[in-house]
Amino acid sequence: MSVDAIGFSADLLKAVKSCGYKNLTPIQQQAIPLIRSGNDVLASAQTGTGKTAAFSLPILDVITQSLSASEISSENRTVKALILTPSRELAAQVAKNISAYSQFLPLKTGVVYGGGKMPSQTKLLKTGVDVLVATPGRLLEHLALRHVDLSHIKFLVLDEADRMLDMGFLADIDKILSSVKQKHQTLMFSATFSNKVTTLANQILNTPKTIGVAKQNATSGKVNQSVYWVEEERKRELLSELIGVNNWRQVLVFAGTKESANLLAKELKLDGIKAALCHGDKSQGARNKALEKFKDGSVRVLVATDVAARGLDIPDLPYVVNFHLPFLAEDYVHRVGRTGRAGKSGTAISLVSPKDERFLDNIERLIGRQFERIIVPGYEIGRALPEQYKGAEVAPVKKSRYRAEQERNQLVAKKRKNKEAVKKKKGKAPAEQKYNAKIKKKR
Repeated sequence: MSVDAIGFSADLLKAVKSCGYKNLTPIQQQAIPLIRSGNDVLASAQTGTGKTAAFSLPILDVITQSLSASEISSENRTVKALILTPSRELAAQVAKNISAYSQFLPLKTGVVYGGGKMPSQTKLLKTGVDVLVATPGRLLEHLALRHVDLSHIKFLVLDEADRMLDMGFLADIDKILSSVKQKHQTLMFSATFSNKVTTLANQILNTPKTIGVAKQNATSGKVNQSVYWVEEERKRELLSELIGVNNWRQVLVFAGTKESANLLAKELKLDGIKAALCHGDKSQGARNKALEKFKDGSVRVLVATDVAARGLDIPDLPYVVNFHLPFLAEDYVHRVGRTGRAGKSGTAISLVSPKDERFLDNIERLIGRQFERIIVPGYEIGRALPEQYKGAEVAPVKKSRYRAEQERNQLVAKKRKNKEAVKKKKGKAPAEQKYNAKIKKKR
């Protein structure tokens, strides 16, 4: 369906087209009419299918049409739409999209999240916004300090609701809901559904319309997914080899912990591969900087934890690598959803060691799909292979200039380390040197 056929106002349609939209995706075709009709909605769609536009476009349309002349000219805005997200990255991305959609409308959009500067957020809220995007924890801080009034809310959106519940935000959501006293529409959007989401939906949605444009907990059919069977201690070596030999230029790599992410990024740099980090211990400024460098090609690899599994919107991202498989099988769907967005193709690989097998089984059961298994000669493991891996060996990786560069960098790092050790040894205090010489002479 063409965006012209949905009946948006001229200014909203102009903004949508300036963002490159020509046709509506399936989730947008189904959700937009329901939201404009005043229904509560419970929607499930694969990551990258346009969920943000599906809920924000009708909200912007309805709010704009309901504004009076005095409200348009007023400097003091009241929050009319509240969108809750589980992470800073997703909050920032949603706010950025909504600002683009409303660029020709008399509306103001704001975003607040943990890690952002409190004074600037307070000033924003005091001035007033029409649409507020927030993470639950930071919003509660502002509510406690009476920086924001939610009594005029007309729309409440829970984006990636399952992730918010997995992260323990249920109590925070309940507190926020108690501050939204006016009758409003509630919309729940997510790439996956869980029992927790269904329970919450039954509690807060009023006779909702349910939308499911794709199989629940599914990954895009246009993403080529495969598994590389390798010893845990050789994962980094294999990853460097795959990136270098295949000349992958933009690779998002998911590590299991912040510590393992730090170590992996450091080792990739020693292999001559420029890498940046994105995880919870990094400031928001550092995370934004790392993401920008990754987008503009300054670094080839962005090593991240699951904090980046949702909210990272990187146009045409070609490769996603699971260095460690996620503990929750649902998180695999969101990681892989960073590539193959909006109907495009992509590649997702997982490096699997024997200790990862139970996680792999859970993922395959969840999405109802068995992955291609690959064993690279030279990276065989010292134990009997599972039955499904037999005969999966691929041709040996050819020697390349990359490999030579990798070995040179490692040698330089080793020499530098030895040189520093010698320098440190020579840098003994004069008194200590004189004492050692005296002892040696006596002997």
